[in-house]
Amino acid sequence: MVLAGVVPQTPSVFILVILGATGLVWVGTGWLEGAAERLSTHYGLPPVVQGSVVVAIGSSFPEFASVVVTASNGVFSMGIGAIVGSAIFNILVIPALSGMLAQQGVESNRDIVYKEAQFYMIAVSALVITFALAVIYIPAPDRGAFVGMITRPLAAIPLFVYVLYLFIQWQEVSDYTDNTATESIAVGQQWGRLIAGLVAILIAVEQMVGAVEGLGSIIGIPEFLAGVTIIAAATSLPDTLVSVRAARSGDGTTSLGNVLGSNTFDLLVVIPIGVLIVGTVPVNFATAVPMFGILTLATVLLFTVLRTDLTLTQREAYILGVAYAVFIIWIIAESAGVTGILRTV
Repeated sequence: MVLAGVVPQTPSVFILVILGATGLVWVGTGWLEGAAERLSTHYGLPPVVQGSVVVAIGSSFPEFASVVVTASNGVFSMGIGAIVGSAIFNILVIPALSGMLAQQGVESNRDIVYKEAQFYMIAVSALVITFALAVIYIPAPDRGAFVGMITRPLAAIPLFVYVLYLFIQWQEVSDYTDNTATESIAVGQQWGRLIAGLVAILIAVEQMVGAVEGLGSIIGIPEFLAGVTIIAAATSLPDTLVSVRAARSGDGTTSLGNVLGSNTFDLLVVIPIGVLIVGTVPVNFATAVPMFGILTLATVLLFTVLRTDLTLTQREAYILGVAYAVFIIWIIAESAGVTGILRTV
């Protein structure tokens, strides 16, 4: 129940709760991201690791919370939808806004293009293979012809790939020499802000999921599509703020590294963690393949515009924005029954 059932469970209340929860996510992630950034600087981590691991995990915590909450509430398909929708939002909208608002565009580099972007493509492939193995070896014909069950052993596959990613990033840390003087910070206070941010995000996402679930049941939005649109956009707000702020300050490495690192964490860690919590969850391959196909196309588009002169220009940013608008139009068409490519469980 939204707000413990002390308020009327009506569409207007659900909308207000979603807006309020989004604001709380923004505040909580501000605490979390700020503390994580100061702590990573204090401990001398290199910039690429700050952007692709520390800041990315911090700003991805809303997506992590959404999967934990949806898995606990028995609406895990909404959580998967939120992750996939958030990944598409991150790949197209965040770089688009960063490129539009940055005065000189967003500078990329070969680490971003040839390591982060390509490893992210591996992350997408690893999750698709995991879903395919579920359909092939643990089918659930009573749920549909293309539905399989993801078990804890299968969830270990993407987690193993993320361990490989962390190993690669650890090499960055071992090879990095920090020659800058670190500012003195109150380490205990920063850890306290980090924990407070985590708690605020958990509370906000729990209320948001309840409100979206209630709103969807009233107006007839499938759980997966509600996750792809509403929850995905709300939980991606922290990533947006982090990347846009970094881009406007001229830090393209952190801006783009946050996007790719956040998506890598979401796909390889967040979804498997949800499976570990529940034990076994169904996956509809007829839904997963089209969505991951779109995610792959979006990634290829981003990879292409980043590789050209290693800069994301304002013109290229508008191309990414138009691509996301086309995606939203298609999702609306799916919800209205105009098209029938996605076959939700």
